[in-house]
Amino acid sequence: MTRKTVTEQYPDTQPDLAPRTRGVIGLFEENCTVCMLCARECPDWCIYIDSHKETIPAATPGGRERSRNVLDRFAIDFALCMYCGICIEVCPFDALFWSPEFEYAETDIHELTHERDKLREWMWTVPAPPALDPGAEEPKEITAARRTAEKLAATQAAQSASATEATPAGPDSPQGGQA
Repeated sequence: MTRKTVTEQYPDTQPDLAPRTRGVIGLFEENCTVCMLCARECPDWCIYIDSHKETIPAATPGGRERSRNVLDRFAIDFALCMYCGICIEVCPFDALFWSPEFEYAETDIHELTHERDKLREWMWTVPAPPALDPGAEEPKEITAARRTAEKLAATQAAQSASATEATPAGPDSPQGGQA
């Protein structure tokens, strides 16, 4: 009450936002598997997803063909969205993120439905996640991956050591042919 109020001159000066501000939703398209969880869980039904199935040939001879969903359309109608973040929370593949962008006003309400190209542009404004606590345990996924890599490296080292011991010294080698 003792300080004078300050009016922010918004269009001329950008506001100083918090680092993890929730603005709009950005789409990391490469991670989207078209599982439709975000669209099903959305309480406003403002997410529109279209896809088609694509057949992938067998990786090995005699194997069977696989099919996968290919994303054709991913759109969010921000005129309906209530910014609850449920779609971001339920995405099992981390394809949706909060972007701090907030300037996306339109003159027509029909233009507030943003397609995947616009959602992809907003993805580049998503800040990096906060660093892990230095005293925290390492995530179990990383620990398991490191153990697997160490076992594989030890197996390969043992195989290469046994292969060098198993090669006999011939007459042309430095050890062989000398008496």
